[in-house]
Amino acid sequence: MRAIVHLSDLHFGRIDEALLDPLIAAVDAAAPDLVAISGDLTQRARTGQFRDARDFLARLPTPQIVVPGNHDIPLYDVLRRFAAPLARFERYITADPLPFHQDDEIAVVGVNTARSLTFKGGRINDEQVALVASRLATVDPDVLRVVVTHHPFDLPGHAQESDLVGRASMAMKAFAQCRVDLFLSGHLHHSHHSSTAERYAIEGHAALVVQSGTATSTRGRGEANAFNVVRVDGSRLAVEVWNWKAEQGAYSIARTSFFHRTATGWSNAPDGVESPPAG
Repeated sequence: MRAIVHLSDLHFGRIDEALLDPLIAAVDAAAPDLVAISGDLTQRARTGQFRDARDFLARLPTPQIVVPGNHDIPLYDVLRRFAAPLARFERYITADPLPFHQDDEIAVVGVNTARSLTFKGGRINDEQVALVASRLATVDPDVLRVVVTHHPFDLPGHAQESDLVGRASMAMKAFAQCRVDLFLSGHLHHSHHSSTAERYAIEGHAALVVQSGTATSTRGRGEANAFNVVRVDGSRLAVEVWNWKAEQGAYSIARTSFFHRTATGWSNAPDGVESPPAG
């Protein structure tokens, strides 16, 4: 069994400081084998914000997969935005454009979807898709394949289509061929999961799209601060949503969804199918 803690939209520069220590405690309690952070570590991509984010990540378990979000590109510093948009992210967080982790049960790759030319939207390109496919080409068929991006490959009902990552259909066709099982994303500050089969209808491929709420930002958009824990055990998978409970002063599991892998991909686990234990 493997456990992946999925954090997103930390937004250092606009966080609730009181949540940091309880969040560290909750992540430790989840006992992750990997921590994935799907972008927007900062509010305005300023040096002090990246330093604070770096110090926070240093308190989390390792290994980690970290990708930038649109807020990690300078907004008002136009010269830096176009000349060196990720210079501070690369200096303080990671310079790896395609972070990758693999063990006997999971293979996880991170992809940058943030772009200088858009203030909010994101995009994935042919080169990135080809690099992901190359990384996953030699992975054993029984290993769970995971792609981490900031911008999502599917949307909850209230979201706008412009929130979808650009060139999603192109990318999904390639990811279906290399049998990606799970997409982790953020951006919307909303906990949500869905199946790629609903939007893309690619025969024989049904991956899970799991979005995380904001773990620490004051911009909750109507949802309590949250993060996810994904637990996978072979053909069984559980997604736990951990919410901040102010009355308890702690994060705890608010709900858990169970899935199982079939010949055509992942679907909701029917009653009676044994699922991975919750944390």
